[in-house]
Amino acid sequence: MTTITLATHPRGTFPGEPPLVLLHAFPVDHEMWEPVAALLADLPVLLVDAPGFGSSPIIEPTVEAAAAALWRTLDALEVSRAVIGGLSMGGYLAMAALRAAPERVAGLALLDTKPTVDDDGARLRRLEIARVVGETASLDPVMPMADGLLGATTRRERPELLREVRGWIARCSPSSIVWAQAAMAVRPCSVELLRQARGLPAAIVVGEEDALSPIPVAEEMATLLVGASFTVVPAAGHLSAVENPTAVAAALRDLHERTN
Repeated sequence: MTTITLATHPRGTFPGEPPLVLLHAFPVDHEMWEPVAALLADLPVLLVDAPGFGSSPIIEPTVEAAAAALWRTLDALEVSRAVIGGLSMGGYLAMAALRAAPERVAGLALLDTKPTVDDDGARLRRLEIARVVGETASLDPVMPMADGLLGATTRRERPELLREVRGWIARCSPSSIVWAQAAMAVRPCSVELLRQARGLPAAIVVGEEDALSPIPVAEEMATLLVGASFTVVPAAGHLSAVENPTAVAAALRDLHERTN
């Protein structure tokens, strides 16, 4: 049985220093990170597709299973420690990776995400979307998400980016949508995890116009991760790495430098 369970997309080489592992949002894949990775071309960067996305296989629908798969994948690449960064759903996976192997996390970047669980209404909506997509194999329930993922400035001034995000969503497989919604619906609370990780090199990043994980949520995470850098990305919504890759790349570069 192969040990590599998630699809990886290396950008650069890993000559002994911890790579920057970037985990994507829902419902897109690793391509959302390409503009940021291009700005970090001198650093070891590894883009990873979550289960069901890209060419990654479907596994048990939990963030814990995804974290275990991520560490097995890094084992196969002979990466012992890494700087883990995740945006939105990727943040949930990054926190799960920290919970699974804190000694292997050299630094943590949490972008446009939150450490708390969904309320009952949000959890039921996720499970209903998973049910409908699973039964119909239609992406219609998630296609409207593109508008909410981007900030008002982007939607108003950059319609081409909105079209690109819609295209990314359209190429997802129904099984990836089902996996992600089911996994996120049962994710654990990570508030205490972050509180215990104080002192870990960390970066909190949030889009100025993020309506899904707004600035106050990011500020609360920063109070938990004492010593974390805090970046508000101007003119960006939930997909800050897509809308303003320059600002996000700068925050990630600073974090990577602080881990060396």
